[in-house]
Amino acid sequence: MARTKVPKRKASRTAKAAKRTTAHRPRRSRAAVVPIEPVRGATRSDVGGVRLEIGRAGAARVKRVVYPAGFRWSVDMKPAVGTDLCMHGHVGFLASGAIRIEYPDGCALELVAPQVVAIEPGHDGAVIGDAPAVLIELDFEKATVERLGLPTAHRHV
Repeated sequence: MARTKVPKRKASRTAKAAKRTTAHRPRRSRAAVVPIEPVRGATRSDVGGVRLEIGRAGAARVKRVVYPAGFRWSVDMKPAVGTDLCMHGHVGFLASGAIRIEYPDGCALELVAPQVVAIEPGHDGAVIGDAPAVLIELDFEKATVERLGLPTAHRHV
């Protein structure tokens, strides 16, 4: 019995082009690259390695908070603040990066940008991964929890 040679199908030009362009394209990180240009109209300070830029909007403050990679509240901010946990409530938008929030009862949240966040007082927090975390936050200073309707402490729903 004689064998007949079946010709191989040639890949289409579009398949070849797709293969060529994807084979050498570097994978993009999920972390967005955030420009760290100064916010116009805001005051800037650096505390515990965290860059804080705060501007007024009516009775509220709008803040851009840049937490560097490797940041942990209980290590970097605790000495500057003097409390065991962060006692501030946070409401805003995680624009870039990822953070882990931990409460004393063992409950933990992992927040990954882009994401809306509401964090009750009495937490520790850390940046996850190699990229800084950038949080755009709205607050009313010491009245944040009350004015934005957050619980005064973490509780399970």
